[in-house]
Amino acid sequence: MTSFPWSVAQDALDVSFSVPQTMRLRFTKECFGSDWDEVQSLFHADHQKARVQFWVDRAVVEANPAIGEELQRRLIGSSDRLELTSPVRFVLGGEQIKNQEQSVEEIFRAIDADGLDRRSYVCVIGGGALLDAVGYAAAIAHRGIRLIRFPTTTLAQADSGVGVKNAINAYGKKNWKGTFAVPWAVVNDQSLLSQLSDRDFVAGFSEAVKVSLLKSSGAFRFLCEHATSIARRDWDAVMVAIRSSVLMHLHHITHGGDPFEMQESRPLDFGHWSAHKLEHLTRFRLRHGEAVSIGVAIDTVYSHLVHGLERSDMMATLKVLTELGLPIFDPAVSSDALFDGLEEFRQHLGGRLTVTMLRGVGGCISVHEIDRKAMLQAIEIVQQYSEARTLG
Repeated sequence: MTSFPWSVAQDALDVSFSVPQTMRLRFTKECFGSDWDEVQSLFHADHQKARVQFWVDRAVVEANPAIGEELQRRLIGSSDRLELTSPVRFVLGGEQIKNQEQSVEEIFRAIDADGLDRRSYVCVIGGGALLDAVGYAAAIAHRGIRLIRFPTTTLAQADSGVGVKNAINAYGKKNWKGTFAVPWAVVNDQSLLSQLSDRDFVAGFSEAVKVSLLKSSGAFRFLCEHATSIARRDWDAVMVAIRSSVLMHLHHITHGGDPFEMQESRPLDFGHWSAHKLEHLTRFRLRHGEAVSIGVAIDTVYSHLVHGLERSDMMATLKVLTELGLPIFDPAVSSDALFDGLEEFRQHLGGRLTVTMLRGVGGCISVHEIDRKAMLQAIEIVQQYSEARTLG
């Protein structure tokens, strides 16, 4: 007879339990070339061929046709290990896929048509928006199909690729519909970054600056010292910055004690209360990484004005963002609607408003109210610095 750790007479039970999860992160240089064996090892065939469906951002292949050709060749050549359930599907990524619910419905229909199940694999090659949309569908279909992400932007490789969040936009709000689901694996491949435009290339390093401000003065100093080299695509500096950033994000998710954001604080969203609102205010003219750069700049200055962050650290933050080639100001910041982002940020998590600010590099705090006058002063300081850099 089974012995329970509680009495059968109890009417109120609160039983804590945990679900084991594994985050598989691989760093490669040519995932569809010399490192293909490493990629193949991620597919657990369970005594039969692994059934696989691939979604690829069309813009990635248009910029680098060799990626699509090499992928097709590898998948056909791996017929003894993998079963491609249908031809590789090429879709247009970018934020528009998260704004069009019919795009996600097409993913659902494709999953159903291919007869995928919980032991099948949905693989997605693209930037953060496409990873989000395909990941959202994969997390909901059959209550979860194994998802393998191949991030193709510095932003996704430095941050969101290892995230456990998947979402699409709804009701004029960022990520309103979404799920928490741990990806089966993430492949950070250097060759997938080779054809990025300069604008998209530098955009990802706003998240690297953000997480270093929160977690590591050493990582922050590295970015300050190598910002211009990173912007020039010195690959040694670039890959150190990306690896450092993603590992700090990964450590917070796996060891921070709150991977599904059930508590009040979500420090990895430093600078994001305004960033998410700015994306909508500019109708996504601003890339996510650009909006985050502006949000980080504003909240860093606010942290100096209100919470004691050293002025030298504030100035170093503004300098590193601009030397990376990132914007720190946009006219949309002056909109009164920007402050609506605070309430939307609160609603997204629930409970009382909780925003992360800085007392020092590597030392963050949670605050529950924002001094609007001081925030407007912070915005003014950022604008003046941005204009001075432009004129200089």
